[in-house]
This record gives sequence, C-alpha cells and structure tokens, in this order.
Amino acid sequence: MSWHVDDADVREYAHGDLAPPRLWSVETHLAACADCRAALSAHVAPAEIDAGWARLDAELDAPRPGPAESLLIRMGVADHTARLLAATPVLRRSWLGAVALTLLLAVGAGLAASPLMLLATAPLLPLAGVAVSFGPGLDPTYETAVVAPMHTFRLLMVRTVAVLSTTTALSGLASLALPSFGLAVLGWLLPALALTATGVALTARLGPVLAPALVGGGWIALVALNVVLSSGTPVPFTAAGQGTAAAVAVTATALLAVVRDRFDSGRPLGPSLRSLPFTARRLS
Repeated sequence: MSWHVDDADVREYAHGDLAPPRLWSVETHLAACADCRAALSAHVAPAEIDAGWARLDAELDAPRPGPAESLLIRMGVADHTARLLAATPVLRRSWLGAVALTLLLAVGAGLAASPLMLLATAPLLPLAGVAVSFGPGLDPTYETAVVAPMHTFRLLMVRTVAVLSTTTALSGLASLALPSFGLAVLGWLLPALALTATGVALTARLGPVLAPALVGGGWIALVALNVVLSSGTPVPFTAAGQGTAAAVAVTATALLAVVRDRFDSGRPLGPSLRSLPFTARRLS
C-alpha cells in the first residue's frame, strides 16, 4: 500500500463518527490493508470488528426485494409469502403485456359490435395464468418449487391468488372501456371464478397443464355452441348461466378442500414430480 489511513480517521471510524465520502474510502482501504485493520484493533476489540464485517457481508449478500415484493410487505404480507407472490411467473412483464394485448383486442371488438369477445376471453385468462405459474415446461422454477420445504397446495394457492388478482384487475379495467353495456359487461367475473376453481381442483388428478386445458376447451366449446344455436345472449351470460357459474365455483372450491392432500402426495403434478426422489417429494 502506498498510503494508510491516518490515526484521526481510524479513531473517528472506530467511534462511528466518520462521515462520507471519507467513510467509504476508509472502509474500502480497510478491506485490503492488514496494517490499518491492526491499527483499528487498538480502538475496537477484534471480536467486534469481525462481527461488524460479518454483518456487512450478510447485508451485502441479502436478496433485494423488487418493487412488487416491497409493496406487498408494506401492505402487511409476510416476507416469505410476499416473495412467493412476487416470484409468480405471471407477474412478469411479458405475461402482463400479453394479457393486456388480449384484453385490448377484446375491447376493440366490443366497441365495434358486442362485448361477447371480452365476456368469452376474460374467464380464460386466470385459467391460463395458473397453468403458466405452476406447470412443468412452462414455469422455469417448477422443479425448485415442488421440492421447496413447503406444502405444494399452499404454493399453488399463493400463485393462484396472484393470478386471479392481476387478471381480474386488468379485466375490470377493460370492462370500464365499455360503459354503454352496463353491468352486463361484468358477466365474465363469475365464469372466471368457476373455471379457475374447477381447473385447480382437477389439477389434483390431471396435472397443472392438462386440467386447465380441458376446462378452457370446454368453456370455448360451450360459448361457441351457444353462439351458433342462439341469436340472443349466450346462456353463460344470462341470469341462469351466472347462477350456474356461481354454483360451479362453490362446488369446485369445496372439492378443492377435499382433495388438497393429493397435492402433497407426489401424484398430482404429473410425471415430472413423480420422477423426483421420495425424500424430495416429501419435502414439498
């Protein structure tokens, strides 16, 4: 070293009185200079110095929460839950952009003719989001998630809540762009809850990709069949259809509570999970 920290700076640093930018310069120098660290030990006990550096290393290595995670923590969500929510794949800009574009096209069709495209499309978005958020080959953190030391069912529910929250908010904003249709434009809400609850409940047996695919395909076929056979409002968006959607949502939620243990048995999430070692599956 061509220079060393002078005694006055060492004393101020030891007593916590050294201000930036000298503080930064001294700390950088201390990290590389054993002689100056020895001089510092004359003012501070070596154990205290070591503890300080350990705290600094821990602080530097600690993960920095992103904007979404920080917001959730400020809202009172527990740190670990906030991290799981913020890590949900559907909160990435690419997914949110795709959802926004889909809804924009649906609103355009609604302004040109009827809100049918929005009513038919919006219920599919949370269903697709669940598949993207917890499906092998779709979620890049899938294998890590299923061997994490927490229940698979809880992780799936956390991510489902994230999906429902974001897609419902975006679909609600899209509905505001069609005020001329009144409350009828919100006819997608109950079907969205019904499809999502049904898809998640069937995931226990069919897996996180096949279950949403079958439920979504059934919804598309139902709407298309109603459009072909009837010139009026499709049945899913009538009062009777909305009541049926509500009943399906309640029934599927009850079924989900019954089969929740299947999510942690190693069977529900397809061959990728079953192929993991027994110990890893029990940890999930």
